[in-house]
Amino acid sequence: MEASTSTVSQTSAQAHDLPTTHFYSIEYPGYVRPESVTKAVHSLGGQSSIDRAFRRNAPREDSLLELNLRPDNPFSHPLLGDLVPTNNLLLKVVKRKLKQPPPPDDGSHKEEVGKEDIVGEYTAVAIGVIPKTARFRSMADFQYQPSQEDPLSKLRRAMSALDVEGIREYRITQEREDYTVDDPSAMDVDIDPELVGRAHPEAQHSNQRSNLRLFPPPIFSRQGIPQNYNFKSNPMSVTTTVVDERTGEEKKRLINKSRWKGFGPTSVSFAEKGVPTKPPSNVEEVRNQYDQTLVQRLEEHFRSRPIWTRAALLSQFTPAQAREIHNSKVLLPLTCYVFGDGPWRDTMVRFGYDPRQDPQARFYQKLYFRNLNHPIGRASVVSRRQESRTLAASMNRSLGEQARDDRRSHIFDGVTLSSETAAFQLCDITDPMLKRMIEEEEDVRESCNERDGWFSSRALERIKTVLRHKFFALLEGYVATDEECLKLLEQQNGTKAIRPFSRRPRPGKHNMAKGAMPVEDAAALRLRATLERNAAMNRGFRESTIEGG
Repeated sequence: MEASTSTVSQTSAQAHDLPTTHFYSIEYPGYVRPESVTKAVHSLGGQSSIDRAFRRNAPREDSLLELNLRPDNPFSHPLLGDLVPTNNLLLKVVKRKLKQPPPPDDGSHKEEVGKEDIVGEYTAVAIGVIPKTARFRSMADFQYQPSQEDPLSKLRRAMSALDVEGIREYRITQEREDYTVDDPSAMDVDIDPELVGRAHPEAQHSNQRSNLRLFPPPIFSRQGIPQNYNFKSNPMSVTTTVVDERTGEEKKRLINKSRWKGFGPTSVSFAEKGVPTKPPSNVEEVRNQYDQTLVQRLEEHFRSRPIWTRAALLSQFTPAQAREIHNSKVLLPLTCYVFGDGPWRDTMVRFGYDPRQDPQARFYQKLYFRNLNHPIGRASVVSRRQESRTLAASMNRSLGEQARDDRRSHIFDGVTLSSETAAFQLCDITDPMLKRMIEEEEDVRESCNERDGWFSSRALERIKTVLRHKFFALLEGYVATDEECLKLLEQQNGTKAIRPFSRRPRPGKHNMAKGAMPVEDAAALRLRATLERNAAMNRGFRESTIEGG
């Protein structure tokens, strides 16, 4: 037992204290000799850049090292190095050379006489720890060297060296159209004959090099880590032969048979003449693949009402049916087309029905107001999950009431706020005051207008004024009275008449019928200022009444 204990004690390593001195390491991607340490530090940006990168609690933008192998060339792109935490030890290794005395000259070792054996003795001592290490593991960026004799190259070097005289000597030279020059040492490449001014394609092989005087951007590639491409051909692709109609040449192409074919309603602009009378051929081909009952119900709704908004039409179906109509992407293109601009923008219209020819179509015009407080961007997945949990926990209404609310989201009655966005057709406005204004026939145009539809500019502006005031009043939590709206209309009549736009709106613009034109923005500001002024006057009247009492 004693023998084994002594054996273990003799073979165990000696314990040493861990040093407390901190060092920092740079894994330089090159061979650095002792006499070239100064050059290596200069290529890293100098000692100040290294100290700033290794500083404790340095921000991320400072904890980057840039290694420029051509530090005196302003067009050289550097290598990017990252600082990573490490737990390494810095060892000081000392090699001592011990000379053994030569063997005695007794004649037995004639060849070894005068020679000395050198025996090395190594000692390693830990002198510090390395908590941070700079590593250059990312790929080098592409390098491009422009001509050093170009005036812009000279200006760039003068700016880097803060050479005032060199900057003042810069002049913008006259552009010469020598975009390609002959160079016997250039590679034999194919250049488009139109670029070099040759008329015959057979003369395109020449020793030419580009002289476009292109200067490199700050960075060519943002990809720092190589990716495993692992290319695989699409198993659903088949080789087909295609004949060029112009030359008659046969070419082989790969056709993806599983490619998704998009479907959508036919879109027309207000300026186009005529409307679609049937669905597109690619949609008609897949008609029998979908539920014919839903197709028939959609056709019945379009026969009873020729123009619908998407929300109004889907509210006529059960949630499951509305979801199927939305997900199929084919049922709506089979039964309607859409307007891309004008008074019926983003509405679905029955095939063959042209609202620009029917004055009764004015009741189906769409009004839209922007709500700046309504979030446009889609919430994240986490936010949507949290909102769904909160909604499920705090839900105190029945599903039947929610379904009824969803079915009335496209209707505006002036009392109930069913949606945070104001997008209503005139026929879906049931507010008594607005309904009377909509049904007036005095201000109906003889021909349809691209901006105001069948209404005159004055009549449509009055409808928008009342609708905007009542809708935003509901957003603020109170119901606007008809008396308030009448006062606003009286004040609007007293203001300067709005001049019609002299220029014709361009087709395809999204703000043609949204109510977001400059005139309406000005009207909204006037309404807001009037309301604030009336509220201040009412407060002052009540205060004076109280003081008098």
